[in-house]
Amino acid sequence: MYVEPRLLAARRWTLSGRVQGVGFRPFVYGLAVEHILTGWVMNCTGLVEIHAQGAVVALDSFGNALIKRAPPLARPTIQACCAADWEDLNDFSIHASTAIGPAHIHVPPDYFACDECVAELFDPADRRYRYPFINCTQCGPRYTLIERLPYDRPHTTMAGFPLCPACRAQYLDPSDRRFHAQPLACPVCGPQLRFQLVGQPLIEGSEPALTACLTALRAGVVVAVKGVGGYHLVCDATNNAAVTRLRDHKPRPHKPLAVMVAQRGKDGLDEVRRVANPRPAELALLADPMRPIVLVRKRHQDDGSLPTESDTLAVGIAPGLAEIGVMLPYSPLHHLLLRELGRPIVATSANLSGEPVLTDDAEVEVRLGRVAEAFLHHNRPIRRPADDAVWRYSAGKLRPLRLGRGGAPLELRLPFRFVEPLLAVGAQLKTTLTLAWDNRVVISPHIGGLGTPRGQAVFEQVADDLQNLYGIRAARLVCDAHPDYSNTRWARRTGLPVTAVYHHHAHAGAVVGEMLLLGDGDDSGGVAGGASGVSELPLLVFTWDGTGLGPDGIIWGGEALLGCPGNWQRVGTMRPFRLPGGDRVGREPWRAAAALAWEIGVPETGSRFIPPMLVRQAWERGIHCPRSSAVGRIFDAAATLTGLLTHASFEGQGPMYLEALCTEPGRALDLPLRQDHSTRGKTAGDERGLWVTDWTPLVSHLQNNTLTPAQRAADLHATLAQALLAQSLQIRADYGVTWVGLGGGVFQNRVLTETIMELLMEQGFSVIIPERLPVNDAAISFGQVIEAGGGTGLFMENN
Repeated sequence: MYVEPRLLAARRWTLSGRVQGVGFRPFVYGLAVEHILTGWVMNCTGLVEIHAQGAVVALDSFGNALIKRAPPLARPTIQACCAADWEDLNDFSIHASTAIGPAHIHVPPDYFACDECVAELFDPADRRYRYPFINCTQCGPRYTLIERLPYDRPHTTMAGFPLCPACRAQYLDPSDRRFHAQPLACPVCGPQLRFQLVGQPLIEGSEPALTACLTALRAGVVVAVKGVGGYHLVCDATNNAAVTRLRDHKPRPHKPLAVMVAQRGKDGLDEVRRVANPRPAELALLADPMRPIVLVRKRHQDDGSLPTESDTLAVGIAPGLAEIGVMLPYSPLHHLLLRELGRPIVATSANLSGEPVLTDDAEVEVRLGRVAEAFLHHNRPIRRPADDAVWRYSAGKLRPLRLGRGGAPLELRLPFRFVEPLLAVGAQLKTTLTLAWDNRVVISPHIGGLGTPRGQAVFEQVADDLQNLYGIRAARLVCDAHPDYSNTRWARRTGLPVTAVYHHHAHAGAVVGEMLLLGDGDDSGGVAGGASGVSELPLLVFTWDGTGLGPDGIIWGGEALLGCPGNWQRVGTMRPFRLPGGDRVGREPWRAAAALAWEIGVPETGSRFIPPMLVRQAWERGIHCPRSSAVGRIFDAAATLTGLLTHASFEGQGPMYLEALCTEPGRALDLPLRQDHSTRGKTAGDERGLWVTDWTPLVSHLQNNTLTPAQRAADLHATLAQALLAQSLQIRADYGVTWVGLGGGVFQNRVLTETIMELLMEQGFSVIIPERLPVNDAAISFGQVIEAGGGTGLFMENN
C-alpha cells in the first residue's frame, strides 16, 4: 500500500512496568503487523524498546494500543516516546534481548494455568492432552524458574529442556500464542512426572505416574506433590482417616488445612459454593490470576450452631474454627488431579513446622519421609520457593495474611525516593524481605520462620536472589532492634552499614507506608471514615501483637504510637505483666493466664490447669520472666481462663478459637484508664504521660463459669475494642489527632478489628487498616524500610 512520504514517520518507544514474562513482545509484534508497520522490539534490562515506522495515523493508533490492548497480565507504562530515524527495514521483528543500560527490572510472579491451556489439557485431539506442564505466554511459572533477567529461556530452569521441532515451530511463529513463551514444553521435550510409593518401585513418565498417584489418593494415601513453588502434602479431603493420619504424622493436630477444589460450573466456582459459604468478593478473589488461599465461612448447621466442615469434607479440616481455607487449582497438574479424582483435596505446605516450603526432590523425601507415604515428583527445577498466598475478608475488604505465589514479589511505588538502596530483613517469624531503591520497593514472598538452619539458608538465598534479579545491591541493611534475631545477626555479619528499627515502630511504619501509597494516585488502600486526603501527620497507630522488643527493654505488644516514620512517641499501652518462661507462652498459654492471675493476686480457677510450683517460684523471683504489655498474650491468657485450652499446637490457636466463638455482640467491661506521669520526659516530646489501660477486671470475668465460653469470648472482644477507643479519645483530647492506624498481628482478628473500626468511625476518626500487605509480621520488612528512610534522612525530595 502506497503512502505519501510526508505521511510516513518513525518513532521509538521505551516501556517500563510489568512487560517481561507476560507475552508483551509477541503482543507488540502482532500489533505492528496489524497496523502494517516495520521495525523491531526487544527486551533490555527490564524495559521494552520499540522502533516502529510507517503511516503516521497507524503509529498513533499503535501507540495507543500498546497500553489499551496490552496482554491481561501486563502492566506497561510508556516511559518515553520520540521521533526516530528511518531505518531500512522490510518487516517487523523481535530482536534478541540485551542487558545494556541501567536496570529497570520488574520480576513477574508465577501465573495460573489460563483457560485456553486448560481447554487444551483436556482435549484428546491436542498434542499436549493431559500434559502436566502445559503453558503459554499468558500462564505458567515465572518467579520460581527465572535464574536471571532478561527473561529468556536460557536464563530459566527450562534451559535443560531443548525444544522439540514442533515446540520450536510454535516458539518462532509470530501468529502462535506460544510465540516466545519461555517455559514452553510438551510431552516429547519437556519435564516429566515420576511417582514413588514408599517401599515400591519407582514409576516414571507423566501418564503412568499420574495414574499411580490418583490410585494412591483414592486409597487414602498421603502424597507429597511437587507443584510450582514447592511441594504440597495432599490427600483426599473427604477421607477422615487420611486427614487424621496426615495430622498425626506431620504432626499437626489442630492447625487448619487448606482445601483445593475443582473448577466447575459456569464461573468455575460451583465446588467452592458446595463446600463453603463464600461472599461475592471472596469468589472473585478465588478466581483471580493470583489463585490464593481464601478463608471462607463454613456452611452452618441447620440448627444454627457453630459452623462445622461441609458434609463433603472430613471433620478434621479446620477444627474449632468458623472458616476454611479454599483455593482453586492453579497448575495443570492440579487440574488433572482434581478432575480425575472427582473430590476436593487437602493441599497444605510440605514443610516442617514454621520452615519454608520444600522444593527439592531428595530433600523432601528425607525431611518428610515420616509424613508422606508417597511422592509425586517432577524434574523441572524450582529455583526458589514460593508458598501459597493467604487472604481473608475483614473490615469490609479482602486483606492478605501471607504474601506468596502469584502475588509476590510485590512491587509498590512510593511518592518519594531513596538516596541509597536498602534491604530490610524483617522479623524472626513470618519473615519477608524488602528491597528499596529510588521510589520502588519490592517485597519478597513469605519465607517463614528463621529458627532452623533451613529457614536461615532460604532467607539468605532469597536475600541474594532479590538483589541479583533486580540488578540492585543494597548499600545499607535494616533489621529488627532485637539483638538475638537470626536475621539481625546475619545483617551485622555482612559488614554493610546497619540501621536497627524497633519492632512496633516498623509496624507503625508499615501502616504509614500504605497511607503514603494513597497519595501516589491510587485510591485502593485501606482507609475508612470518609476522609478526602491521607497526608495528615502525626498519625496515631495502635500496634497490638504478641511480642516485640521495645526501647524500654520490655516486650511490647499493646502500644499506641503517635508521630511519623523515624519519630514515634508512645502515648498509650496496656498494664505490663511478667511472662513466666518468656517465648514459651506462645505454645503454653496457661503461662499467660497464670501471669495475669498472679499479677493481681487471684487464683487461676478457670484455667483447668495448676501451674507447677517451680514456675510460680521463678515468677516470684523474676527468673526468665520478661515484662510484657502484649495484647496477644492477653488473648492467650483468655483462651486458658475460659477453659478452651492450656497448650497450643500452633501459633494463635487460642485467639483464633476465641474469635470463632463470637457469634453475637459482646458486652464491654469498663477497664480502668489512667495517665502515668512517671513516664514524662523518658521519650522525646513525651511530656504528658502515658495512658495505661488496666486489664484487671477481665481476669475474673473470663473465669466466670456462669457465662458460656462464647459469651466470655464476645465480651473480651468488645472490652478490648472499647479500651482502644477510650485511649484514642484521650489521646485526641491531648494532641488533636484524628487519624488512627491499626498494625500488628492481633488485628488479623476480624471480629475485633471490625468492632474497633465501627467504634472509631462513630466518634469521627478516620481509620487506616493495611490491605496491600499483611497487618502481621510479614509487613515488618516494609515498615523497616519506611522507618529507616524517615529516621535517617534516606528519603530524597518528593516525586
